[in-house]
Amino acid sequence: MLILNFSHPLTEQQMEQIARLTAEPIEQVIQVAVHFDNALPFLPQLEALMESVPLTAEQWQNAALLINPPSLNFITALLLAELHGRMGYFPAILRLRPVEGALPPRYEVAEILNLQSVREAARKRRYAAER
Repeated sequence: MLILNFSHPLTEQQMEQIARLTAEPIEQVIQVAVHFDNALPFLPQLEALMESVPLTAEQWQNAALLINPPSLNFITALLLAELHGRMGYFPAILRLRPVEGALPPRYEVAEILNLQSVREAARKRRYAAER
């Protein structure tokens, strides 16, 4: 599995949690620095960001990818639309949460969200509601 990390670097403990939750070995983590200028339009910045990701068209469509999205919601929304276009489906994403009572603050992997499954379930509910 390849992890595309658009957020803070993942710790060894988080990587172990990911491997345990997915039951897949992590082959590589690709760290992608996300720094958008709020004074400029986001779409051209997203395009530049995606050009920095070292994956081929074949890898986008066939590699087992897990996404750690950026924390800014607008960037994440754009990124997910772009990823769907490149991959042909919505990716699975990480959800991190603060470790309660940890000083200094630490984060753990709370769950892996399968966005494609969410989409498919929503479509089934839509079709059921139409009947």
